[in-house]
Amino acid sequence: MSEINNAANRVTLARILLIPVFLVVLLGEWPRFIPPSEYWSAAKPWIAAVIFALVAATDAVDGYLARSRNEVTTFGKFIDPLADKLLVTAALVALVDLDRLPSWIALVIISRELIVSGLRMVAVAEGKVIAASAYGKVKTILQIVAIVAFIVKDSPVTSQVAGSGAASMLVWGSWIVMAAALLLTVISMVDYFYHARDIITGPWSSKSDG
Repeated sequence: MSEINNAANRVTLARILLIPVFLVVLLGEWPRFIPPSEYWSAAKPWIAAVIFALVAATDAVDGYLARSRNEVTTFGKFIDPLADKLLVTAALVALVDLDRLPSWIALVIISRELIVSGLRMVAVAEGKVIAASAYGKVKTILQIVAIVAFIVKDSPVTSQVAGSGAASMLVWGSWIVMAAALLLTVISMVDYFYHARDIITGPWSSKSDG
C-alpha cells in the first residue's frame, strides 16, 4: 500500500481518473435539465484540449517526483506507462467517434502500443529490460501535439478567431504532425523488435544449457 501512497503514484492515479473527465467534456452533450448555453459547443473542444494537455504534461511530473524522492516503485513502473496508453487510446477513440480522425490511424497507433506492451511483458518474464528509445519518446510528444491539434482544428472558434488562413494552416499542420507521429509509431515499434530480437528468436542460453 505504501507504494501506491507515494506522491509520484498519486499523481499517476490522478491522471487516470481525469481521463473520464476529458472524455465527458469532449463527447458529452449539454445537460437537458440546465438551460442550454450557446457557447458550450464552441468552447468544449478547447476545454477538452486543455485537460488533455495538462494530463499529458503530468507524465513529467510523476517521473520527476519518483526520481527526486527516490520513490521509484514496481507499481509505478507498471501504472505510469499504462496511464499514458489509456490517455492516448481514449483520445484517439473519441476523435474517431467524432469523425475527426480516420479509424485506421487510431488502429495502427493502438495496435503498436499493445504489441510493444506485450513484448515488454515477455522481456520482463525472461528477466530482461527493454529501455525506452528516443524514437518512442519523440513519438509520444508528436502524438500528444497531433491529438491536441485534431481536437481543436474543427472548432468554430478556430476560424472565427484565427481567420480562415490560419485555420487552414492549423488543419494542414495537424495532419503533418499526425503523419509524423504515425511514422515514428511504426519506426519505434521496429526499433523495439530489433532490441528484443534475442527475446523473440530464442532459445536463451540459460534455458538451453539446462
